[in-house]
Amino acid sequence: MASESLTTTGYIKHHLTHLTFGPHPDGGWGFAHSADEAREMGFWAIHVDTMLWSIILGVLFLWLFRKAAKRATSGTPGGLLNFIEWTVGFIDDNVRGSFSGENKLIAPLALTLFVWILLLNTMDLVPVDWLPYLTQLFGDYVLGVDPHHVYMKVVPTTDPNATFGMSIGVFLLTLYYSLKIKGPIGFASELTMQPFQANNILLKIFFIPINFFLEFIGLVSKPLSLSLRLFGNIFAGEMIFILIALLYSGGVFWALLGGFLQWGWAVFHILIVLLQAFIFMVLTVVYLDMAHQEH
Repeated sequence: MASESLTTTGYIKHHLTHLTFGPHPDGGWGFAHSADEAREMGFWAIHVDTMLWSIILGVLFLWLFRKAAKRATSGTPGGLLNFIEWTVGFIDDNVRGSFSGENKLIAPLALTLFVWILLLNTMDLVPVDWLPYLTQLFGDYVLGVDPHHVYMKVVPTTDPNATFGMSIGVFLLTLYYSLKIKGPIGFASELTMQPFQANNILLKIFFIPINFFLEFIGLVSKPLSLSLRLFGNIFAGEMIFILIALLYSGGVFWALLGGFLQWGWAVFHILIVLLQAFIFMVLTVVYLDMAHQEH
């Protein structure tokens, strides 16, 4: 690949740089040619690779489930249908065990988050050079762009913009149902009347700002922990794959060792890929269940 001529630091930096589209200093819009140029684009920069793979995998998820739904019959299900029925049943059992309210949105939301995040995380198991190499070939031979300026991060969940986007969506749903179920006064009381309580009116007034401070931190920490947990675990796994890939340039012995390490880490990382999708889904259901509970 073209990045073979890079230094070790350059190789790692190349793999950690997004294909970024945004405004240039001259006022025009275009793709960034370096990590520094991508940072200078600021808030309006778009990580095209994150958007591209998120949409592709989202469409794949919808297509697979629609295909299975159209094939559903009363007879013995095939492999795909059997797997999807098991997935739906697994999510339904978890929602029933974690959500005590009545809301028809929760189960489909949990299914969507679990399967979509699982697909996004699974991209981490694709060898780190394959898709970036194909992207560089496309940029070099089709677009006539220097391949060193073509970037491609193929794991959307290693981008905090993606994980924060999902967690903020969950957070907004939590606020919406908290206000809908408890009402503005009930939700405000929940934030100001606990954990410290008192019968004396003066103490109640004294505890209001303290309670609000503590509860507000707990409220805001939910989307932060939800997004950073997913991002941190998948990003760390991707970094290890990149470091292992560096061994392939060190000769036959290091290449064989790299292949062994890559296989071992991939097997272990399957658990992380599944677990992080499951944790995100379960915490979403728990947060929404808390929003539906009236104290």
